[in-house]
Amino acid sequence: MKHTFRALCVLLVAASVSLGARPATAQETGWRLEPDARIEVQTVSAQTTTRDDDLVIDGEAVSVRAQVGAALEKRGVRLRVEADRIEVIRLGEDRRDFARDRFTATLQTDIEKDWELQLQARHYDDAISVEAIDTDEWQGSARVTWEHDRAHRVRVQGTWREREYRNGAAAETTGEGPRVDAQYRRRFGRYHYLAFDLRAESIRSDEARRGYERESAGVVYTRPITPDLRVRPAIEVIRTRFDGRLTDDGERRRDSLIVPEVELLWWPGQWRVEAEAKYIFSGSNEPVREREGYRLTLSVGYAF
Repeated sequence: MKHTFRALCVLLVAASVSLGARPATAQETGWRLEPDARIEVQTVSAQTTTRDDDLVIDGEAVSVRAQVGAALEKRGVRLRVEADRIEVIRLGEDRRDFARDRFTATLQTDIEKDWELQLQARHYDDAISVEAIDTDEWQGSARVTWEHDRAHRVRVQGTWREREYRNGAAAETTGEGPRVDAQYRRRFGRYHYLAFDLRAESIRSDEARRGYERESAGVVYTRPITPDLRVRPAIEVIRTRFDGRLTDDGERRRDSLIVPEVELLWWPGQWRVEAEAKYIFSGSNEPVREREGYRLTLSVGYAF
């Protein structure tokens, strides 16, 4: 199954690249080619403390992200390929820098007046995941969207993920599992939305400590202030249960996160300036993991 799944992902990517590589032919057959690129610089400052303030962890980082893509579109069918890379420089002593690559191929098509289908193949290289700090992943997903009169939109997406974990000098291990997402969005006007999100996911692995189950729920409100500036408050609740990670009492470790946040987005012309402030409440049946702290992010990007 694993080889078949990856073969399907590769076929979708190859088909996308093949179409994108022949712009003249595409234009002659009525396809419209839309290349794009984006570059972004981001700074992050964060601090976490235990509930009794015995442990304080500070962290700062600077990252650079570059993205290139191309889309072909014709009468309700859109095919897009995209590649991006993030380089993260962690500030401070004894902190390791890292980089992450992502490659995506997406096919979207209208199936009825108010219905849209999206198929996507995606590959991550050297990503940080819930269960590991060095993960390679292949994923394939199908998403159905219903949108009527632009005021109401419902989306449901199913994703299958296959992961490989690098364990230093030890042999690589693997994990796999599904993720299901659902969203309802109410549109009040231009850049004025209220969205409710639900997610359930799991990973199973021969290495028990990698396996987990997770559910999350979130609410996001976006409101324009000026034509180029909008504010986006949100809150998310996440609960995670690990298969092979036990507390001192021998119970399966259970973690929870409550994350209120507010984000400002200023998009004058091709510029993308975004500032975000989060406060993270972490709970667990393992007392040392009961923490709270803030995370501040500022990013400046330009879309070509």
